Amino acid sequence: MAILSISRRTARTVRILGVASASAALALGAAGNALACNIKEFSAEAKCDGEKGVIVVTDKDPSRTEAVVSVFLQNNGADAREVGELTVKGSREGTTITFAEDWQPNATYRIHVKAGKDGKLVNEDIKPNLTTPSTACKTETPSTPATPPAPETPAPSATESESESPSESESAAPTASASESTTAPAGAENNAPSPAVGDSNLAETGADSNTGMIAGIAAALVVVGGGAVFFGMRRRGANSNR
Repeated sequence: MAILSISRRTARTVRILGVASASAALALGAAGNALACNIKEFSAEAKCDGEKGVIVVTDKDPSRTEAVVSVFLQNNGADAREVGELTVKGSREGTTITFAEDWQPNATYRIHVKAGKDGKLVNEDIKPNLTTPSTACKTETPSTPATPPAPETPAPSATESESESPSESESAAPTASASESTTAPAGAENNAPSPAVGDSNLAETGADSNTGMIAGIAAALVVVGGGAVFFGMRRRGANSNR
């Protein structure tokens, strides 16, 4: 009877110790799983750094397990290109890494996390995939080129008017000079002294500066002719007397 009682006590003790050990193992396993790296501790966000876009990945792993984060641009559900790959050690407060990516609105990115040796702890994507905002970071750039067309449209008219004004003045200048040139000879002819009335009559009758000489010669001829007639008549009278 004593031996049976001892064996029962021993078995009960062993059973209690086994339950306690199992509970401790479960507690340690739960604690280990709670401290292990998990994909749920990673998050991603598309932001703007000034006028350029960036993708920020945050790791809130309290175990500070080193993880490799890769970002891929998606196109029709497939990887179009790899944006980059960075290593991060998380923290309870959160550790961030930044990928420089000038993303376009409504673009989709796949973020893959690999932690532990050969990815035994984590080897999967952050779900769901990252979708960028519908508004790009460069919101002010379209407004800057939109302003030049306003001055550009009136600018040609202004330059044309300016270019036309010299041409008009130049075109006006020759007309003025032409009118002057045409009117100048007329004015000169009008201003020229008109010939005297007597001169005009002499010119019409053929008289000029030699009129006196011609008159003298004519008078001499008349005298000579008269003398000849006188001597002729006198000779004729003398002959008749004989």
